[in-house]
Amino acid sequence: MNDPEERFTELYDRHYRAVLGYALLRAERGVAEDVCSETFLIAWRRIGELPSLELPWLLGVARNLLAKQRDSRFRLRALLDRVAALTTERDRVSWDVAEHVVDRDLALAVLAALPEQDVEAMALATWHGLPPEQAAAVMGCSTRTYSVRLHRARKRLGRALHTQSRSATPHLRTAAPQRFVEEA
Repeated sequence: MNDPEERFTELYDRHYRAVLGYALLRAERGVAEDVCSETFLIAWRRIGELPSLELPWLLGVARNLLAKQRDSRFRLRALLDRVAALTTERDRVSWDVAEHVVDRDLALAVLAALPEQDVEAMALATWHGLPPEQAAAVMGCSTRTYSVRLHRARKRLGRALHTQSRSATPHLRTAAPQRFVEEA
């Protein structure tokens, strides 16, 4: 079969129920349907590269997508737990992110001092929300190389913020009481 559309249609008709059933055994209906759709989207993109045993390949793709879904839900839950641990009941009623920003200028200065490659790696992941394989393609490297770069960039950012905040903190501590003393 030479026509990609015909091949995909046959593939979809033959294996859709099996892929959806596989996903339904492992996730709620909405997630399972999304995973099934994305599985066939990937199959369409790679229609010329599909192995002769299509169903195991499709189920492997679905399995990987389900794992990514679980990982992202786990990360979201962990983030929500961290935010909840850092807030009080009063914060939960009227929470304003601006009150939790310690020093925007300090953070911008630290980012400006980092190597451009570090900032790009972090921006692709956090600001643009690209998954590692797409961010790696943007940076022209392998996914593993990108993941290492991102990890190292985050470590350098954390160290720089920690160092800068420690050096800025004594100044802030001494400045505030002096101002209040002068006003009194």
